[in-house]
Amino acid sequence: MTHVLTPDHVTNHGLSALGPKVTSLDPRLRIVLTALFAIVTVALSHLGALTLALLLSMTLLTVSGLPARKTLKRMAMMDSFIIFMLVLLPFTMPGTPIFTLWGVEASWEGLWRAVEIGLTANAVILMVLTLTGTMEPVTLGHALHALKTPERLVHLIMFTIRYIDVLREEYMRLRTSMKLRGFRPGTNWHTYRSFGYLVGMMLVRAMERSERILAAMKCRGFSGRIILLEEFRLRRSDISFAVLFALALVALVLIEVTHGAA
Repeated sequence: MTHVLTPDHVTNHGLSALGPKVTSLDPRLRIVLTALFAIVTVALSHLGALTLALLLSMTLLTVSGLPARKTLKRMAMMDSFIIFMLVLLPFTMPGTPIFTLWGVEASWEGLWRAVEIGLTANAVILMVLTLTGTMEPVTLGHALHALKTPERLVHLIMFTIRYIDVLREEYMRLRTSMKLRGFRPGTNWHTYRSFGYLVGMMLVRAMERSERILAAMKCRGFSGRIILLEEFRLRRSDISFAVLFALALVALVLIEVTHGAA
């Protein structure tokens, strides 16, 4: 009797044997595996394969030692952006009707497509949060640079992650100062003009801050090149994890091909 390899077998018996610390894996490996998982999952269309992909992400989250509640809450924030599309999709896609609501028919084809998109999005975003969401910005930048990513793109990513919170704090200070001066937003030209001034001030302060940051970096010897603080090395545990993860992806592809042919 032949045994079918499924992601459940791989994750339950393989990933758990590697230890609970996914964060100890090579950052380069985590980025590559996340990209491969996203490519394979997006290419899937069978609901069974997509469900197993989501179960693989959830299993990896369980054995990773990461706070499940916090991670799932972050994933739910992503779902809030697509929930309206998923709800409206059965009513906008033609096909076999299920029911009629206010004269608009909902189709089975639209419902299955909504479920497919929901499973795909949740599986990918959960894997991204589990494997790469816990990386420090500097580690992420060094790993991308080690993977031969263009340096300008790496710089852009690192500075965006580092200073987006600084810009948010600057925005909150400006909004607080507007409130202290009695500003109350409304639907009038004064409100529109005030928000226009706010955006303009944010741009001016962002440019001034960027010039100060550049000057500070040049004073510290920055020449436009990334200097790696550590050398990444693949260990035996990294290779074992990669092999098991690849087997799980192959199992997903086999399930998709088998059921697609049937």
